Amino acid sequence: MRLSIKHTTRYKFDSPVIHALQRLRLTPKSTQGQQIADWTMRYENAVPELEYEDQHFNTVTLISIEPGVREVVIACEGTVDTEDNAGVIGKHSGHMPLWSFLAQTDLTKPGPKMKTMIAQLSKNEADPVARLHALSAAIRENVEYKTGATGPNTTGEEAVAGGEGVCQDHAHIFLGAARAMDIPARYVSGYLMMNDRIDQEATHAWAEAHMEGLGWVGFDISNGISPDPRYVRVATGRDYRDAAPITGISYGTVREDLFVEVSVEQQQTEQ
Repeated sequence: MRLSIKHTTRYKFDSPVIHALQRLRLTPKSTQGQQIADWTMRYENAVPELEYEDQHFNTVTLISIEPGVREVVIACEGTVDTEDNAGVIGKHSGHMPLWSFLAQTDLTKPGPKMKTMIAQLSKNEADPVARLHALSAAIRENVEYKTGATGPNTTGEEAVAGGEGVCQDHAHIFLGAARAMDIPARYVSGYLMMNDRIDQEATHAWAEAHMEGLGWVGFDISNGISPDPRYVRVATGRDYRDAAPITGISYGTVREDLFVEVSVEQQQTEQ
């Protein structure tokens, strides 16, 4: 399947920027199950400074904001060819050793609520893949998908305690629980083509677990499926902070408003 993607991020500042840098993880990976046909990025009131590959094989672009501006636009556009591998990515790669994905982070560390949910999973389920699908279902039952209830710094434990969250929270809960079961797991940020619309509110997030004999296998907890050709992987990491599309620093008393536009649709290929 060929997917056409447009992703625009617009920052509006309440006073002129003195100095700011932003780290972008917005270039999809060429990996098992997907190949980048073309991808371009353009900037308004910002200048690309450096591009490099981080420890997770994510493409990272560092940009600087032009001093004195009140608005910055980052626009990405391209096409990606995808295949249906039932969510299986395959063998581990990257500079980070596999055991590092067993370590909890501040966002994934289980507390009493998460530990109770993990304990309630059937220990009679011998197949680890089936057990992780059961975990995914338990997360959806305990944490209703609701926008605005959580933020980028909400932990998995806090989302379970509050009973509400979004795909980022679902992924963090899954990561914490899988690691507690001694299964390496990582966070994935990317795009998902919705069946009922082209325009979307934001990018998507899911998780991957490393299974004996299969390698990395994807789990979209929010939708209760393994990723199919409608998904595009952009960045991976130990949690959201490793794979966030945009992070940055700014100097001066600047408050910013963020506006995001994302569209994903199938593109017909020429015969």
